[in-house]
Amino acid sequence: MSASTAGRFGWTVAAPLVAAVVLVFTWGTHPGVVGNILVAIALFGAVLAGVHHAEVVAHRVGEPFGSLVLAVAVTVIEVALIVTLMVSGGDDTSTLARDTVFSALMITVNGIVGLALLLGAMRHTYAVFHPEGTGSALATVISLAGLTLVVPTFTTGASGPVFTGSQLVFAAVASLALYGAFVATQTGRHRDFFLPVGTAISTHPGGDDRSEERSEERSEERSEEPAEVHAAPPTNRQTWTSVALLLVALVSVVGLAKVESYAIEEGVSGLGLPQAVVGVIIAMTVLLPETLAAVRAALRDRVQISLNLAYGSAMASIGLTIPAIAIASIWLDGPLALGLDPVQLVLLGLSAVVGVLTVVPGRAVPLNGAVHLVLFSAFVFLTVSP
Repeated sequence: MSASTAGRFGWTVAAPLVAAVVLVFTWGTHPGVVGNILVAIALFGAVLAGVHHAEVVAHRVGEPFGSLVLAVAVTVIEVALIVTLMVSGGDDTSTLARDTVFSALMITVNGIVGLALLLGAMRHTYAVFHPEGTGSALATVISLAGLTLVVPTFTTGASGPVFTGSQLVFAAVASLALYGAFVATQTGRHRDFFLPVGTAISTHPGGDDRSEERSEERSEERSEEPAEVHAAPPTNRQTWTSVALLLVALVSVVGLAKVESYAIEEGVSGLGLPQAVVGVIIAMTVLLPETLAAVRAALRDRVQISLNLAYGSAMASIGLTIPAIAIASIWLDGPLALGLDPVQLVLLGLSAVVGVLTVVPGRAVPLNGAVHLVLFSAFVFLTVSP
């Protein structure tokens, strides 16, 4: 993406601002059919603009910081939305945090990962990535999910799939510690493991020769990439403009998704579907910017960026949500159910096993992506038809 494109005033500037205006006039209301259509248009315009500005910021700060910016920005706003709904909601919100986090987890580790691997491998024969970095990311995701979503199902300190106060504090501290340790690894001395294959070769002692082999295999393809991939980074002014517009776009996406949720709830109730479907739809909408960015990266043979986005979002969703919920629980009434149901436990276990088998080789064929997408489809289907 060229700097001139990043600085051009056009739809990428107008879309977030229009979406913000629509959000101001529709927040707290129940729009009619025409209003819901306008909200949907503004929402998807903000999503596309958000992806554009995230790529501008990523181009300026470089990888893996660019992926981290988008993942954390989306998750912070998502956490704020969850906490707001739980504080203002009633007894039905006891499983809201669990269902939202689990939905985000399935969307990222199966939906986004599967789509990126499938499209990347179909276009470039196979998708390549660093198993060292991706494996550590997956291990962190599995550990976070296990400590916060699986363990509460089996603890006996409190009745039901809930933590006691001290257990919740421990889970919150452990989540922050794991997430902080991963970010330090991703942005520190092992940063090469999170760069696209072919852009850097690990230089630390004991580096894996496979990284060099994969870099050589991709060198010829890299030389044929579009010119804007290698364009000069945007200026500081263009970068900060994109940062501001990215935040406006993300706030608008989450806010408009909340506004649209009323129409979604009515449609779900009218079809006789479980209310959990609402959370899945909203989570999919909120994660649209990351999904589109991951797909674009995979089509450019930068699957590592796609995996950074997917696993980074999963980690941020758990590592930031659980501590925030732990603090919010001081003002929340009623139980906070975090433990997963049996079907959810099975899906999480399958996802963990398949994820490990996918990551270990450092390359994937379309079948790997298809397997993840089937697991994601199973999650959606079993949510609709439990």
